[in-house]
Amino acid sequence: MIMQFLERFSKRSVSDSLKPRALQDAGELERRLLDICTIPIQDALRALETGLRGLSQEEGERRLGEFGPNELAHTRRRSFLSEIFQRCKSPLVLQLLIIAIVSGCIGEIKSAVIVTAMVLLSVGLSYILDRRSTNAVESLGKRVQSRTLVLRNGKEVEVKISEVVPGDVVVLHAGSIVPADLRLLSAKDFFVSQSALSGESMAVEKTANGAQGHTTVLELPNACFFGSSVNSGAARGVVVHTGTRTIFGSISQRLTERREETSFDRGVRSFTWLMIRFMVVMVCAVFSIVGMTKGNWEEALLFALSIAVGLTPEMLPMIVTVNLAKGALTMAKKKVIVKRLPAIQNFGAIDVLCTDKTGTLTQDRVILKRHMDIVGHESEDVLNYAYLNSYYQTGMRNLIDRAILEHTDLNVEENCTLVDELPFDFQRRRMSVVVDYEGDHVLICKGAVEEIYAICGQYQNGDEVYPLIDMIREDLFEDVEELNKDGYRVLGIAYREFPRERTTYTVTDESDLILLGYILFFDPPKDSAAEAVKLLKETGVEVKVLTGDNGLVTGKVCRDVGLIVDRMVTGADLSELSKDRFSQIVREADVFVKVTPAQKEQIVRELRSNGHVVGFMGDGINDAPALKSADVGISVDSGVDVAKEAADIVLLEKSLLVLEEGIIEGRKVFANIVKYIRMGASSNFGNMFSVVGASYLLPFLPMLPVQVLTNNLLYDFSQTGIPADNVDQEQIAKPLKWHIGNIKRFMVFIGPVSSIFDYATFGLMWFFFHCSGFNDPSMGAAQKGELASLFQTGWFVESLLTQTLIVHIIRTRKIPFFRSSASLPMTLTTLTIMAIGAWLPYSPFAGALGMVPLPLIYWAWIAAFLFLYATLTHIVKTWFFNRYGGS
Repeated sequence: MIMQFLERFSKRSVSDSLKPRALQDAGELERRLLDICTIPIQDALRALETGLRGLSQEEGERRLGEFGPNELAHTRRRSFLSEIFQRCKSPLVLQLLIIAIVSGCIGEIKSAVIVTAMVLLSVGLSYILDRRSTNAVESLGKRVQSRTLVLRNGKEVEVKISEVVPGDVVVLHAGSIVPADLRLLSAKDFFVSQSALSGESMAVEKTANGAQGHTTVLELPNACFFGSSVNSGAARGVVVHTGTRTIFGSISQRLTERREETSFDRGVRSFTWLMIRFMVVMVCAVFSIVGMTKGNWEEALLFALSIAVGLTPEMLPMIVTVNLAKGALTMAKKKVIVKRLPAIQNFGAIDVLCTDKTGTLTQDRVILKRHMDIVGHESEDVLNYAYLNSYYQTGMRNLIDRAILEHTDLNVEENCTLVDELPFDFQRRRMSVVVDYEGDHVLICKGAVEEIYAICGQYQNGDEVYPLIDMIREDLFEDVEELNKDGYRVLGIAYREFPRERTTYTVTDESDLILLGYILFFDPPKDSAAEAVKLLKETGVEVKVLTGDNGLVTGKVCRDVGLIVDRMVTGADLSELSKDRFSQIVREADVFVKVTPAQKEQIVRELRSNGHVVGFMGDGINDAPALKSADVGISVDSGVDVAKEAADIVLLEKSLLVLEEGIIEGRKVFANIVKYIRMGASSNFGNMFSVVGASYLLPFLPMLPVQVLTNNLLYDFSQTGIPADNVDQEQIAKPLKWHIGNIKRFMVFIGPVSSIFDYATFGLMWFFFHCSGFNDPSMGAAQKGELASLFQTGWFVESLLTQTLIVHIIRTRKIPFFRSSASLPMTLTTLTIMAIGAWLPYSPFAGALGMVPLPLIYWAWIAAFLFLYATLTHIVKTWFFNRYGGS
């Protein structure tokens, strides 16, 4: 079989065999991986035209150009046309396009042009601003791209996962993302989680041994797959497939499911369809009333279509997109990278933040303070053994290992060599190396004190070794507790000697060890942590600490940063609770210590089920399940690949202070989106009363279709400043959540206020400016036309000015203009639109729009109306917020 396989590949190079061709289906790719994994390693390397030293740098670059980036298809950016088409699928945009087509078909070219301009304004602006913001965020986001180690020219180099190519030899360790489909060349205690592909939640052990008799690739013990992650151990593997040719890539369309809708997504969708249903009812009513009262059904259709445009919140997609994109860009400047735009709203809605302790509350800068024997004396033997353990471990070096290696510099390679290694895992909470040292094979174990005690049968004091009896063990525990209370992290150092003939070791050899002493570390609280905790409390965010560390150290750190620890619960306590009791404890407790990854996930899920919006901040392998389960998963640039992949948001600085700034920015985004929704809902609801009443009472159209469309287009322009608007501190002082019921109530109470002044304007134009003369039989057609145009112009101006003014009233709960001012961009856009509205009746466009100049006295009346309208709206708004709240 091997000869046949090699013969087949001798007829075509690796370039030919792996080129992305349409004919290469998933079955063929799986068969190739199966073949590679069932032949000897040297033959597999030969088939892939590589070696144990990996590729040369030049060959790696050549293959990258040939095969393309190691990315899934769905991660590629849409083309311009595809992006525009996606935005045009919005029901609001589709509605406008249909209206434009109908208007064009019945000969109303001006109406069709204006409606098309609205579509271009909504779709075009959202596309341009979204793309600009996305480009800026992506340029910063390159800092958080996952990377991996490969061999190039025989040396380990770090490259982006997207630059991995077939034939690369990849170096994997705990916390790594498997960057491609690969065949293992070597593996030591290597466990991989491949639940994304197989659905198996338990980690699977992988070996480098040849595979025989396996019918599916997922059963291969010597294959690892793109999308899986390394739980523990170390390995090397040769890349067989990358990108869309991987198992994950070939079925990515089926695996890529839509993320669960957030409350904000559901709220926007609910509001959209509410307004569409409202618009349909209104259009049918207006069409019927105008058709029956005026007798001109074509005019009625055109007017009804214009009303449909006026009642459509067509700027909603643009406002939402631009707000989110602007928020992402602003957050990027504050060292917060948003991987998924909709997460911004959830970020602002967080009311419970679950966080690890190390690096978040503390400086993430562990310092080795002491190395001592069991009676508290400084011990060079303890330091030497700790150094050997950290120096020779081949897995991912953590802060502890780096602190030990930075504390001193021992020339260990002259005196000893590495024999074997027992890597760290979260079950044992320790790791061991076996070194050839001073004539023996010495197993040196470093780990959590409890776990070290559990495997020790003796202890060393000076040069003497004594049995570790229970009484002494209890005394030692008390000593360590005192050290923990002082804020020290204490790790135990133990050893055991074996004959040199022994060359392989397993975790069963970690028994009957000799306790040598302790190494003490100190991770001081961050200077900013206390301030950040205080700010989070003030902004309505409850902080809960979830850590695998012990309670004594955690308690001291929490107290130092101002976290009140009323109740501390251990993972062991949680495991014994009933479901109801578990729920109660999760609500009441603030600090959870010694918790497992599964318990972290359970706590997050329980908090969400209780109605909280939960953010989880973590950067380790054991944080990945909780990151995925949270409403917002938050990781850091320095976190492991698994954590960054699972997160929605990545912080470039591991600080709660940065997180608090991001939460506030998320609330600003939410607040500005809700401003537009409140404005659109109340304005449209008020227009319902005005349009229906005027259509029935007046002998002519209250406003020409082209005027309705122009009015709406100008109003849309006035809304473009909302994403850049200021937000009152009171609005973002607490978590913001979506309440569609409150939006509906706001619409019902505020909307009719505008109708009061619409009807006042009707009365003004009809009686004061004598538009009632339209009903005088002695009036000629031209005079009637003048009176109708005067009425329509008067309502056009009043409607536009009041609609635009309402933006400043609704945008704040305070007294507008005096106690809360809009941003400069929003002020300029609204003032500009109001000025244009006042100018149009006197402009060269007046005739085309069916307008006539307004008498000078009209402006005195309108000024009074605007003042009264603003006052009444503010009074009703204030009553509403006091009665129903501002959510």
